[in-house]
Amino acid sequence: MYIAYAADGSSAGGLGNGWMTWVMIAVIFAALYFFTIRPQNKRDKELKNFRNNLKPGDEIVTIGGIYGRVVRIMEDRVVIVVGSEKTKLEMAKSAINSYASPSNAAASSAPKAKEAEEPEKESKPSPKSIKKLGAAKKEAEAVAEEAGQTVAEALDEVAEKTE
Repeated sequence: MYIAYAADGSSAGGLGNGWMTWVMIAVIFAALYFFTIRPQNKRDKELKNFRNNLKPGDEIVTIGGIYGRVVRIMEDRVVIVVGSEKTKLEMAKSAINSYASPSNAAASSAPKAKEAEEPEKESKPSPKSIKKLGAAKKEAEAVAEEAGQTVAEALDEVAEKTE
């Protein structure tokens, strides 16, 4: 019986199971692809897309952990502003890791870029504020005459009262 069973080729140790070995190897490679290679390629593609869509004003974190705001973007380099002294650093785009916070990804960054490059200009006073200032000046002159002070001192007093 043993001889007839072995001649059949269906025994566990026979040569008939060689194809099963190749199937298992193929399954292992498929699992390796779907669990490691494919997700890594997806992350690389997202990171490349992120770096290509950077805009001036975006707050980012570099691979080295430096937080900064993008000021200028070139083909393969980026200039960022870092710290309270507004130090500018030029670095490769590949050194940028992510946004500084998730809210920066959705926020519009165009006004921030102008703020980083040049200081904000003073706005012109409106006609209404000019009228208020004129009334305050007249009041200050009247107070100065009564108290015998200079107009500047009186203006300071009126400003303190109105605040």
